[in-house]
Amino acid sequence: MKINKAYKFRLEPNAEQQVILNNFVGSARFVWNQMLAISLEMFAKNEFINATNLVNKIMEVKNNPDFEFLKTHSNAVSLQQKIRDLASAWSRFFDPKVHIRLKENKKMPKKAKFFKLADGTEIQLRPLMPRFKRKSDGRDSIRLVQFDKYCRIKGNRIKLPNGIGLVKFRKSQDIIGTIKNVTISKKSGHWYVSFGTEHEVENPRHPATSALGLDLGITKLITTSNGATIKPKNSFKANQVKLARLQRQLAKKVKFSENWKKQNGKIQKLHHHIGNVRHDYLHKITTTLSKSHAMIVVEDLKVSNMSKSASGSMENKGRNVKAKSGLNKSILDQGWGMAIDMLEYKQHWRGGLLIKVNPRFTSQTCFECQHVAKENRQTQSKFECVKCGYIANADFNAARNILAAGHAALSVEGGCSKGRPMKQKTCDTREKVT
Repeated sequence: MKINKAYKFRLEPNAEQQVILNNFVGSARFVWNQMLAISLEMFAKNEFINATNLVNKIMEVKNNPDFEFLKTHSNAVSLQQKIRDLASAWSRFFDPKVHIRLKENKKMPKKAKFFKLADGTEIQLRPLMPRFKRKSDGRDSIRLVQFDKYCRIKGNRIKLPNGIGLVKFRKSQDIIGTIKNVTISKKSGHWYVSFGTEHEVENPRHPATSALGLDLGITKLITTSNGATIKPKNSFKANQVKLARLQRQLAKKVKFSENWKKQNGKIQKLHHHIGNVRHDYLHKITTTLSKSHAMIVVEDLKVSNMSKSASGSMENKGRNVKAKSGLNKSILDQGWGMAIDMLEYKQHWRGGLLIKVNPRFTSQTCFECQHVAKENRQTQSKFECVKCGYIANADFNAARNILAAGHAALSVEGGCSKGRPMKQKTCDTREKVT
């Protein structure tokens, strides 16, 4: 079985190397924007957009006399990879599932953006279309493939092509497997290097034999089917006041001035810190859960739908907009989707199993008698069955129902037990009882 892993480390280039890397990532961003403009022209003319078409057009950009800097301040391999990333973004946009999401939106964002074609006409950019990249976003990257040909690792240093030379990185762990690609990224003023690896192992067998159901929440991040609870970190909430203050200060400055750039850098740095705290906390939790249980069952939550705005439209105003906005922030602050993704690939690595079940009625179903009623859950925390009188914590009852649904899924012939753990299907094993 092939295992794919990524190892990310802090990169520490010197002043001269930083200049070269800034030129490389800046050129990659420039080529992305140029090729996106070309592909938008193709989109308006209903021309086919794929990686081959876009890569073939890159020579038009590089041969332009105005873009002479691309020949000396860029890496050809990284530019091709950036174009392939753009092609992947277009393929996701053309995916039928995306069109369903667009249809569900029913309206464009309030600040709809337009793109002017060469003939002067404007086309309206749709949601989920590839977007132009800005230097002020603070996120740039390049990717190098064929590692053995272009790069080499010597201890805690990596040799990069195009005269960059040996660059030190903080090697906090050994890199296991064959390195397939290297990504150099810059975020909030810091440089990082990521190694994409692949190695083969015999079909792993999970050391544990237990199964666990997880109910995800806000006041309690995770409630397990064995009665344990895990508190949330709430990294965004802890820094919300500071973030709001920085954003107010940014609003008073002239856009793209030097002071505006400094203030924007502070905001990006804080966002980076918030994300790092959440990411680190979820990694520690999911690693512990994955090591301890061979089968983990979670709800197949649609976080994007759960965190939709309640503002409504100009004609039909939404209700409880402020309360829903606060709920949306709390949902996104927990990182439910990230936690489930982490559990999925960590179970796959260890030979375990992750099952996603339909979340319908898991919080309204009595675990003892299977009676389903909205009245069973009297408050956010208390569950009391109106039929049999069973009383329990609402989240604990839901976690037990989730685990039971996972066991039921395994017992169904042709159900979720077939296939690799990374490709589990969503199972709906419980119908509403009247």
